Amino acid sequence: MEPITLTTERLLLRPFEPRDADEVHAACQAPDIQRWTIIPSPYSRADAELFVGELSPQGWRDDTMFSFAVTARDGGPVTGALGINRHSLPGTYEVGYWTAPDHRGRGFTTEAVLAAARWTFTALAADRLEWRTEVGNTASRAVALRAGFRMEGEQRSALLNKGTRRDTWNGALLPADLGLPGTHPYLPAPDVSGAL
Repeated sequence: MEPITLTTERLLLRPFEPRDADEVHAACQAPDIQRWTIIPSPYSRADAELFVGELSPQGWRDDTMFSFAVTARDGGPVTGALGINRHSLPGTYEVGYWTAPDHRGRGFTTEAVLAAARWTFTALAADRLEWRTEVGNTASRAVALRAGFRMEGEQRSALLNKGTRRDTWNGALLPADLGLPGTHPYLPAPDVSGAL
């Protein structure tokens, strides 16, 4: 797929470019970004160059990973990153994100997640957008909840991060949650809470 740009009231979500390496490198020095994401730790300038110069463009070319640099709509520094990754189940994608420390607490990430979710449901014809994070990452969970994700539980040993298997919180967003039609009909399970 050709890389695209999304806009919101305050934000621009654009493909990463080689010129972003310094800002990505600086943001990824934050201990909590290294702790809660699967980026290398320590995170070197070469890691940032590889991501913005090779991995991100390759994901767009082969339709597996759609990575966006999040900036203010009128330009400025990279305030965060957001990725939409293809899942093995058809019509299903996963969202991941981080926010640079100096740009937190303003709702930028929630706004970016909602824009990317709408794009995923319309342009990619997704029927399900999943979110997961390691148990304990309350900031990521708060963003997912504000964006409308429904929490679906925990999975044991569902994430391999820096050589250690970890438990995850999981949630999902469906097109109907944003008032959008799905690609396929959806039949929710009946309420069986009173069944024997």
